[in-house]
Amino acid sequence: MAASKPVEAAVVAATAPGSGSGVGGGGGTAGPSIGGLPRWQLALAVGAPLLLGAGAMYLWSRQRRRREAGSRGDASGLKRNSERKTPEGRASPALGSGHPEGSGAHLEMNSLDRAQAAKNKGNKYFKAGKYEQAIQCYTEAISLCPTEKNVDLSTFYQNRAAAFEQLQKWKEVAQDCTKAVELNPKYVKALFRRAKAHEKLDNKKECLEDVTAVCILEGFQNQQSMLLADKVLKLLGKEKAKEKYKNREPLMPSPQFIKSYFSSFTDDIISQPMLKGEKSDEDKDKEGEALEVKENSGYLKAKQYMEEENYDKIITECSKEIDAQGKYMAEALLLRATFYLLIGNANAAKPDLDKVISLKEANVKLRANALIKRGSMYMQQQQPLLSTQDFNMAADIDPQNADVYHHRGQLKILLDQVEEAVADFDECIRLRPESALAQAQKCFALYRQAYTGNNSSQIQAAMKGFEEVIKKFPKCAEGYALYAQALTDQQQFGKADEMYDKCIDLEPDNATTYVHKGLLQLQWKQDLDRGLELISKAIEIDNKCDFAYETMGTIEVQRGNMEKAIDMFNKAINLAKSEMEMAHLYSLCDAAHAQTEVAKKYGLKPPTL
Repeated sequence: MAASKPVEAAVVAATAPGSGSGVGGGGGTAGPSIGGLPRWQLALAVGAPLLLGAGAMYLWSRQRRRREAGSRGDASGLKRNSERKTPEGRASPALGSGHPEGSGAHLEMNSLDRAQAAKNKGNKYFKAGKYEQAIQCYTEAISLCPTEKNVDLSTFYQNRAAAFEQLQKWKEVAQDCTKAVELNPKYVKALFRRAKAHEKLDNKKECLEDVTAVCILEGFQNQQSMLLADKVLKLLGKEKAKEKYKNREPLMPSPQFIKSYFSSFTDDIISQPMLKGEKSDEDKDKEGEALEVKENSGYLKAKQYMEEENYDKIITECSKEIDAQGKYMAEALLLRATFYLLIGNANAAKPDLDKVISLKEANVKLRANALIKRGSMYMQQQQPLLSTQDFNMAADIDPQNADVYHHRGQLKILLDQVEEAVADFDECIRLRPESALAQAQKCFALYRQAYTGNNSSQIQAAMKGFEEVIKKFPKCAEGYALYAQALTDQQQFGKADEMYDKCIDLEPDNATTYVHKGLLQLQWKQDLDRGLELISKAIEIDNKCDFAYETMGTIEVQRGNMEKAIDMFNKAINLAKSEMEMAHLYSLCDAAHAQTEVAKKYGLKPPTL
């Protein structure tokens, strides 16, 4: 499929891994999920190519690379430049080095000629692997070269840096490349060699700035440069996220997020309304008044707080039940673990989940639900084998539990095992024919399979399947949202816009849908004002929607407003629900920072919207 407009880059960022939450309990696009993994259908939205890396600094070039290289957005679509040849025979790029006329010119030419001869001799030693002798020749060339011959002199420094590189003398490499860049500020070869030296010296920030400059100068077409940028961004992101996440204050998500999370489970005992026996007779007659539980139970009080959407008190009340080893201890462990996950504290959640799973006498649905949530947590932590084991164990102990197949189907999508995902969705639908969510997600899985296989007849069949789902389940917001994503991919923008409107009518407080509708305006009509208005509306509805802040930041990068972009990314970082999400967001933020510094130093900026 041809890319539509340059603004596609903004869509790419919004659909790249790291946007939102993940497998194990989200209502797909319409709702988030636990553990911080990308919403499965967002992470794999086939309408936009996935990023090579997390850096926003090269988003703008996605559409052009797809058009020119016929790429699907991966590294294979980049220009595969050969290794930069070293040493050099002349300066690159040439900025004009004509010699002045007259007797003075004769002396100057002699001096420059001797320098060039020394450099040529050094090149021969270099090619022979005699790097110490090459360094001596390049040093001689530097001493002989007239100081006003900036381009030639920069070449001699760069060549000496190449020899130092062969000897792994990274400090000397960086120093000589710095001299070369001072003499010739847009010297790509010197900038890239210094970036590699900074990488070896563990100077990540300096490495990122140099490779950012190189990527911009090369038009984001060289795979070596892009891969180094990707590598250092990920390292910086992980490093910063690890420290930040360790010391972060727990943050309860918005009520809409929590309700969407729980709505993705149908066999989850802890999310069901309180039973008759759990309320006093008097309370049953009180409408609109706070309930009082019949028993003095921390778990039942926690359930009461859930119904009141007073989520901040739930962990405390569950702890009381657990400490007292009360009647509902297993339920309290599972509910407390769930809210630990919701606030992004996986370390605290895991022991509780482990205990529930090991309680052989506990209700099997409690144990299966704990396995689903632990499996989702493992996937978020990039441990797919452990995740798969937990989902398979859940299916073994509770084979009639539709939630197991629903959430395992989402896991299979993330693992790119589409056929197995469809089989799991089918089993979920067999067990619960009224599961609109599973039917919508099955359609999207089939659509993705058809798209990646470039099978037009199967694509049409999948699109027809979406029509059947929304006709059969007209109140399923998820169906409209996923159909809208497929329609956007097929560039049926008007119909996609209608689907988002239907989704908003059903769930007017769903911030994520407003973000998607805003992105659609950018891709469809290039209406920046309307797009930003809708994303701002998402933030107004849910000021804890990290997806909205991330998307806004990405758009501001596209517009060249780096200060605003960094502010948006920082807000998203503070709301991130997992260390992995946080690392992704730090990568985006660091990329924007690097662009700011490169613009100051070299006056280099990518094109903007």
